[in-house]
Amino acid sequence: MKEKNSNFPLPLSSLTRPAERKPGAYSPAPVATPQTATRNAARTAVLAPYASPTMRAAPSKSHSEALQRAQPATPSAPRPDLMVSDAIRRQMVNRVAKQGVQDQLVLAALERVPRHAFIEPALSAQAYIDASLPIGHHQTISQPYIVARMIEVMRNGGKLGRVLEIGTGCGYQAAVLACVAQEVFSIERIKPLHELAKSNLRPLRISNLRLHYGDGMLGLPQVAPFDGIILAAAGLEVPRALLEQLAIGGRLVAPVGAQVQHLQLITRRGKADWMSETLEACHFVPLRPGTV
Repeated sequence: MKEKNSNFPLPLSSLTRPAERKPGAYSPAPVATPQTATRNAARTAVLAPYASPTMRAAPSKSHSEALQRAQPATPSAPRPDLMVSDAIRRQMVNRVAKQGVQDQLVLAALERVPRHAFIEPALSAQAYIDASLPIGHHQTISQPYIVARMIEVMRNGGKLGRVLEIGTGCGYQAAVLACVAQEVFSIERIKPLHELAKSNLRPLRISNLRLHYGDGMLGLPQVAPFDGIILAAAGLEVPRALLEQLAIGGRLVAPVGAQVQHLQLITRRGKADWMSETLEACHFVPLRPGTV
């Protein structure tokens, strides 16, 4: 596959970086009122998980006083997911590195993507522990280590052009993949989860990611071949259709097994030649056909 120049994915910092002001441009001084203070505080709370710590400034005295006057007598507690700091995400990445993931591009992607934005607010306190978490419909968001490990194995230190993910779920792994590949296609068979992933990913404005609702076991032959294919569900074997959609030289990573599962790395060496390698134990939800 020919490599294409790409400016994707957009860094999350682009969501919050203010536009550069031209020299000499006039900018009127803002007037602090209870209304503007409340709006500004709400906007700051929404963008806080994505903002760089170096870009935060202490509010002025007049702003603080206006904000205090604007607050109700019994303010409600802020959402837990808005209190998650970048430092906690960096700690998660450090733990993943200590577990053996060495690919710096993959580790940087983990640090860039806010995992807490893909789970329910009630679980935000657990967003950066190394564990899978429920996302509804008997599905889970994979633990950070296994996400990083599978992508590292699939990438193998090289450049990824077009990648296919089977099992979008809440969209977290797709967002991480979009940080390391030129194009990402992701399929989800459960309609409510497909819609959830779209909702979760929309604020991140990732333009090199395409979500599809359909049977993941059939793949996407209309856009194949793929340099890499990754499965977020375990079957007794890898579907033949997916093997056929792998580019020659491409790598597929999938959990295989029922009660006992292991990660399998399958490399396509020729038109009818695939090599399989067993990696390590894992645990995933079962791979199922059809749509619901």
